Amino acid sequence: MSALGFACTGVRSDPYAAGPTLVFRLRITAPADTRVHALALQCQLRIEPGRRPYGDGEGERLADLFGGRERWATTLNPIQFATVPLLVPGFTGGTDIDLVVPCTYDQEVASARYFRALDGGEVPLLLLFSGTAFAGPGGFQVSPVPWDREARVRMPVGVWREAMDRHFPGSGWLRLPDVVMDELLAYRSRRALPSWEATVRELLAAAAVEGTVR
Repeated sequence: MSALGFACTGVRSDPYAAGPTLVFRLRITAPADTRVHALALQCQLRIEPGRRPYGDGEGERLADLFGGRERWATTLNPIQFATVPLLVPGFTGGTDIDLVVPCTYDQEVASARYFRALDGGEVPLLLLFSGTAFAGPGGFQVSPVPWDREARVRMPVGVWREAMDRHFPGSGWLRLPDVVMDELLAYRSRRALPSWEATVRELLAAAAVEGTVR
């Protein structure tokens, strides 16, 4: 169905979700005389890092993703953020619907590292749509949603931080292999340390002293 149009009119964090979640408000349009019975969509979200400026601190924190600034002309490539399905109920002419996107705080995931590195401003996002349209005046006429359907939105960094702070206030999250977790647990037990924060701080302090001695 080639006449479908997509736009993103806003984004907010979901205060009632079980985990960090963003909600994108979509406006979907079709010709006024076309009855759309349903849309089965696949929505891909990409970060477009080349479409915004960066301060000095942000540049340093983004070096592990893009390298030094001298390389950014070739390394600021799109980052995959999420791919989510969306079933749109029937409508005629146009409809508004929420696209719910769960987020991760895993710092091994490039999108989470990118968001965390930003001091503020907006994140340029590209939303790509594909799927199947069920339309027609009577019965279902099945046709694909063209692969070139897309929408852009600039999401305030504060919206992502709000979603994270609801579930991980003032903290971060790291994923470690089981063998490393076992070693850390054994170290914490031997030292009778009261928390994981105390464990990491002691290891960092020991590493700093060792570096000074060398």
